[in-house]
Amino acid sequence: MTAPIVRLGGLLGDALDANRHGRLSHFIVDEHSPAIDIFAPPRREQNREGDWYGEHAGKWLYATAKAAARSDDETLLAQLRQVADFLVSQQEADGYLGTYAPDRRFMRPQLPKPTSWDGAPSVRTWDIWTHAYLILGLLEVHRHFPEPRYLDAARRIGDLCWRTLYEGGIDITELGNHHGMSATVLMDPAVELYFATGEKRYLDLALCVLQQANDHRELALLPRALAGIDAAGIATGKAYQLEWNLVGLAKLHKATGNADYRLAVEHLWRSIREHHLTLGGGPWGGVAHRSREVFNPPGVFSPYGYVETCSTLSWIQLNRELLAISGDAMYAEEIERSAYNDLLGAQAPNGEDWCYYVFPNGRRVHTTYWRCCKSSGAMALEELPTIACALDGDNTIAVHVHGPGEAIFWLPDAGEVRIEQRTAYPYPGHIHMRFAVERTARFALKLRIPSWAEGATLCIHDEDAGVEATPGQYALIEREWHDVDEVVAHFPMRPMLHRAVNRNVQESLAPDGSDVRQQVLRFDYAAVTCGPLVYATGLIDGFKIEETLRLPTKAQDTWLTMVPPLEDGVPRIALSPGYREPLIFTPYFGTGGRVDGAWRLTWLQLAPESSP
Repeated sequence: MTAPIVRLGGLLGDALDANRHGRLSHFIVDEHSPAIDIFAPPRREQNREGDWYGEHAGKWLYATAKAAARSDDETLLAQLRQVADFLVSQQEADGYLGTYAPDRRFMRPQLPKPTSWDGAPSVRTWDIWTHAYLILGLLEVHRHFPEPRYLDAARRIGDLCWRTLYEGGIDITELGNHHGMSATVLMDPAVELYFATGEKRYLDLALCVLQQANDHRELALLPRALAGIDAAGIATGKAYQLEWNLVGLAKLHKATGNADYRLAVEHLWRSIREHHLTLGGGPWGGVAHRSREVFNPPGVFSPYGYVETCSTLSWIQLNRELLAISGDAMYAEEIERSAYNDLLGAQAPNGEDWCYYVFPNGRRVHTTYWRCCKSSGAMALEELPTIACALDGDNTIAVHVHGPGEAIFWLPDAGEVRIEQRTAYPYPGHIHMRFAVERTARFALKLRIPSWAEGATLCIHDEDAGVEATPGQYALIEREWHDVDEVVAHFPMRPMLHRAVNRNVQESLAPDGSDVRQQVLRFDYAAVTCGPLVYATGLIDGFKIEETLRLPTKAQDTWLTMVPPLEDGVPRIALSPGYREPLIFTPYFGTGGRVDGAWRLTWLQLAPESSP
């Protein structure tokens, strides 16, 4: 069956266009680009450090293959082929395609050292990590632009990993930091190799990696997840690595049907969802930890927590996998929330500059050339078109992420079905979905109703669609569709106030052994959302990075209101406390103009009398 064509417009479409013309077109152009030149033998043979820099090649291949395929950009495709062919030409006879000198490669045991705080038991290496991304990148190039050499290069990497881990007896947890999680991510590309080739040894490779992860005392991925351990308690609790491991475990469930794998992934998903996300949907940490990228203990809150853009990528991918497995609307909603807030909030309009970290409260800082998050952000954006609107079976079209755009499907009875969405979403307003159908036929439209959309309505040609529009679920419209049919969805958007508490609790044991807990400090905060968007304000009165609010006692809809947009059309919310001029909030992703150094304040502290 012909694959659907999805073209996003609006905010996400602008971000994708900027990504293609910016990051993907300029960061890597040929084999002389710094991120690719490090794979050339003269550089590789001398490299005994390396860090993560080799990952950029695989990430760029993955994102650029998707971008070139969806855009028909011939220049970008030519660059993609030139770089992919160069990398394949650098692969050694044993399958090695990394950036390390021979004595530092993952096939050779390294001299042990005392385990550091990040669980790195040997000489620091990101060799497996780099190869994991190379496999994914080469497979994605082959998927869109099939050439045997790309698939063969990916297979040869997999074969080398198989010989090293399965036959050679090297423990993969010794090949990456965070108690091995930076290497056990190999589960994901190993399963992808199995899906692409049908060869069982790649599935066995993924199962071997999982077994070694389970046997590691501090990691124990599957046993700890099934035991109900919070995400912060798995190894070091490193968000990016843990989520990528869960992506691999979810794919292992799809490949094997093992119910425990799905249960483990779903448990840790709930842990992250309930305890470790910002209001904008990004996985966050950085409070009282040596690493800014490690989940905090459950219940810890700070408006200054860090969201690494890399962890937003892996969170979107994890939800992608769970959506495919379960079809549950909550996974699609998480993708939409993180995409419109913390992901767009990290990208600059030029498509080249990205934030390594975004903060609910804090300064926007664009990161440097080599940083991982610039490539991760580019990857995350390229995931969105195929998620937003997709086939669910042979005869159902599912809309998972809302916004302007166009999708083209080929259905058995209807032939070509074109859906155009005209809307200001995620800003307030209706969603108009116009159908162009080659042949009148019966099929189904599965439309996600956001959890916040109380009072949602669905109409067809100004008449009630006759289906339930239940928030947090999908509405299924199954009917005979005709050319120029139109569905109109209305999702009421109202400003909503959210509260959070930063507690400082002192714990100790009494002489009789009982717990003694005392709350030493408590700070209450409030934030504003409307529809899928988090709203923020800039520096208060032009210079203050914090503000304490005394909330009015009157009904909320009298002091938290939408106000007319300015000429740019961006919606605005006014919070009018009564004792000072109103505070004006705009969508978080664009607050401050998306320029380096801009301040964004999402959470404002509440005065004691405003606290519950």
